[in-house]
Amino acid sequence: MHEIITLQLGQQSNYVATHFWNAQESYFTYSDDQESPVNHDVHWRPGIGADGTETFMPRTVIYDLKGGFGTLKRTNALYADQEDGPPQGLWSGPTTTLHQPPIPPSAYLTALDAGLSPATPLHPRDVRYWSDFSRVFYHPRSAIQLNEYELGSSLMPFERYASGEELFSELDKEHDVLDRDLRAFVEEADQMQGVQMVTGLDDAWGGFAARYAERMRDEYGKTPVWVWGVQQEGGGGVSRDKRLLRLINKAKAMTELYKQASIIVPLAVPRALPQSIQLDRSSPWHTSALLASAMESITLPTRLKSGPNRDTLGNMADRLNAMGKQSVAGLQMSFAPVVTEFRSEGQQQSGGDQADSRVRGSVAVVGGGEDEEGGEEEGVRHLDVSFSPSDQLDSYGRQMNGFHHKKPRVFSQVVTARGYAVDEYADEEMMDVDQQDARRRRRNPSAPITRSYNSTLQFPLLDSFPQIFRDDDGEPLKGSVNITSSLSTDTSVSDSLKLLRTTIARSISVEDREALSNDLAEMAEEYHEGWSSGSDSGEDE
Repeated sequence: MHEIITLQLGQQSNYVATHFWNAQESYFTYSDDQESPVNHDVHWRPGIGADGTETFMPRTVIYDLKGGFGTLKRTNALYADQEDGPPQGLWSGPTTTLHQPPIPPSAYLTALDAGLSPATPLHPRDVRYWSDFSRVFYHPRSAIQLNEYELGSSLMPFERYASGEELFSELDKEHDVLDRDLRAFVEEADQMQGVQMVTGLDDAWGGFAARYAERMRDEYGKTPVWVWGVQQEGGGGVSRDKRLLRLINKAKAMTELYKQASIIVPLAVPRALPQSIQLDRSSPWHTSALLASAMESITLPTRLKSGPNRDTLGNMADRLNAMGKQSVAGLQMSFAPVVTEFRSEGQQQSGGDQADSRVRGSVAVVGGGEDEEGGEEEGVRHLDVSFSPSDQLDSYGRQMNGFHHKKPRVFSQVVTARGYAVDEYADEEMMDVDQQDARRRRRNPSAPITRSYNSTLQFPLLDSFPQIFRDDDGEPLKGSVNITSSLSTDTSVSDSLKLLRTTIARSISVEDREALSNDLAEMAEEYHEGWSSGSDSGEDE
């Protein structure tokens, strides 16, 4: 069944993952005349509830600090609480139980539990925790609270890479984390497709994720592991010292995860966004929704039931890694309201309006000619929003040291276009994609390796999703939208790694400086612009 197991590490990541799971839940159909194009077994596991009824719950393990789960409890409507009383120990004397006041559920959750539609739309002030807008029941085994640290603590903040490493090592020594938390999900999978890890990248969760990935690689050596590394926005209100600490955390996490992960995708909300996307940047509910819409869309082929647009995490990673150890990728997206007319590359018209231009850029057909900006990279798409973090220490937007002075050269790219009608020739083109890639690379050995996927399934705009997408009149879009997303490996990764190395080099200890600088330099070298153009680089076709 090609199951995917998800690991959620930390508050930021759980916001993103909650939007992801809400979208997966919306794909279920409940009538005989409907059939979902999504294979639910990929992300959902069957089980038996407390009353003997069959259940279907996410294949996920959720980690958060004490106080981070909000109103989420181990008991829910499908599973009774596993513990009927206080834990039994050697002490036989009197005990005293201390109860913290319970967190009241949000009005949105209260309406869901009553089977009603929310009376008013969700507002950022209504979302205190990621569980306040969750539409999904989780298995009791999924939620893992780490009581060693408390969410938002000023006395023991969970913000340094070393703290995450130490916490994982202590837990693993005491419990064997993989055996306790992950193995049961792995063993009930018939044919595991891979693991996707959603984690904070620039705080202590980066250290926790690095050690977790290392243990997974020891246990499941050939399993594809994708890491979605969420970074906090480094805008106004964040001190320079705090931004520097986050960049040091990121550098350490990136170099360690690079040794273990199949694909690493650093994610951050860009400082500049199109007018059609309106965010409350102070709300993690808003910012995580934008990240989740792109992440959920690019991975759509891994859960489709069948057809030429279905693929696996392993195949997608191989395509992005086709030119060497280029496992750091950048995520981009564009969106548009419902489109009624399909235009292939051969039908593009010059001088079209802005809406048409956005649609044309979003519909990805393999084997297109020049890109939108007049470049010579055949088949490459450049979309409206890039989620690659800037990695700048200073809050102003100017690029430093001459980096990003020109359009990057793309080595590999995968594109998913969802919601658009597909013409009668699209399936034939998709079936012949590998042959097209081979022919293009015979003509030009340094040509980008591309793969495009198309699905008519739109991205759902649920009542749990903020109204961040707007039409041309500025009105919130409802129902669903068409989204095109891409993952690319290109020379901008090299520039970012060099900038990161330069920024932190003088701010870390002498004993760590040389090793970390060398690791970042080696990673950057893999994305050097002329890497694959040498005559002895070899072609493996």
